[in-house]
Amino acid sequence: MFALTEDAAGAVPIHRVGKQKLGDWLARRSAAERAWVEAQAYAGEPGALLMLPGGDGKPAGLLIGIDEEADAAERDLWCLAGLSESLPQGIYRLAEACAPETATRLALGWSLGSYAFTRYKPKKRQSAELVWPGEADRGRVTREAEAIFLGRDLINTPAGDLLPSGLAQAAEDLAKRHGAEFREIVGEDLLSMGYPAIHAVGRASADAPRLIDIGWGSLAHPRVTLVGKGVCFDSGGLDIKPASGMQLMKKDMGGAAAVLALAHMIMAANLKLRLRVLVPAVENAIAGNAFRPLDVLGTRKGLTVEVGNTDAEGRLILADALAEADSEKPALLIDCATLTGAARVALGPELPALFARQDALADRLLACGRAVADPLWRLPLWPGYRKTLDSKVADLSSTGESALHGAITAALFLAEFVDPATHWVHLDIYAWNAKTRPGRPEGGEPSAVRALYELAASLQA
Repeated sequence: MFALTEDAAGAVPIHRVGKQKLGDWLARRSAAERAWVEAQAYAGEPGALLMLPGGDGKPAGLLIGIDEEADAAERDLWCLAGLSESLPQGIYRLAEACAPETATRLALGWSLGSYAFTRYKPKKRQSAELVWPGEADRGRVTREAEAIFLGRDLINTPAGDLLPSGLAQAAEDLAKRHGAEFREIVGEDLLSMGYPAIHAVGRASADAPRLIDIGWGSLAHPRVTLVGKGVCFDSGGLDIKPASGMQLMKKDMGGAAAVLALAHMIMAANLKLRLRVLVPAVENAIAGNAFRPLDVLGTRKGLTVEVGNTDAEGRLILADALAEADSEKPALLIDCATLTGAARVALGPELPALFARQDALADRLLACGRAVADPLWRLPLWPGYRKTLDSKVADLSSTGESALHGAITAALFLAEFVDPATHWVHLDIYAWNAKTRPGRPEGGEPSAVRALYELAASLQA
């Protein structure tokens, strides 16, 4: 599974050697190996590969250069991550023993590099396999790889096969796997049960809007609630996007994919938490009953919202879900959303934007991200911009009048639906690898879930 194997027969040893220690390593090898390495002018640069020939014509080993000065977590996770697809098919093993934490990261990186989206066509070739490092935490590697693969598959699936009902089915399947409670509130029931903003955004679609709700774990344990934006496709609504802006909108449910992936990690690890997952799932479509610019919508919290732009729909559905999540006063409330282009302008596609009211909470999450090589960057909930959300006809404008500070404006809007005392984290994510890097192929990516898992795990009873 995940290009990891128990079968060590004939496995080619992999030597991880940086340029600074290459001389010491060579001093311990045979004269023939030293001569080969020198003949190839191999210097151990980070990522550089060199096969060592064996007497039978088969490789006797593989050298890979590592950056000895790099952050250990980042280096260990990604240094082997591209090899499962770039090496010839076969079985490989780590040549040298390493610490359990290092072995776990190496195995996870190798696994993540083996991912391919195969729903519509098979993988071109089998991945090269790595023998399970004896020191690795197999349970952790398996549940993290499963979670990332689940999130990638959901984001990569086009909207034609993953509208709100399809996303709900994926969530129900996950809940059943872990013995969790599952329910959904669908269509007109959203109005009668107090979720008018979710209904308004999704009512123009032939696939009814819904609120997906998963519960798991003992009520005696600390409450952790995850909220994920589940816009399965975003046309922009009546403020329609251009074709180029619509191209990747199958990924606008990336926040939902991220929280479902995180939920899998939490449940698979059997953390001592009371977990709740809320996913408002909609398609922002165009029809005669679509919501309009300057419509005034009700919300679950009772605040009225003037719609500034129908293409800023994610914050509207999150408002209802966050109000419900906050009503239980969880120990930790996390929301993930592909919310604003402004966050991407500020931080690019690879770095999720983090917002939190409490400095200590933000610092803890940033430290978690550094520990597992899953970085984030904090942006401010700057109160000076709050007044831009004032409306003359409603309690709030959904967008405000300024075209600037868009990620902060969106976060401040969401903050209106969460009690200031709640330990709340908002992540504005891209959920997409814009280019292929080792272990991170171009396509869907459930951003920040490993960092968030570390934070959630720290709250266990």
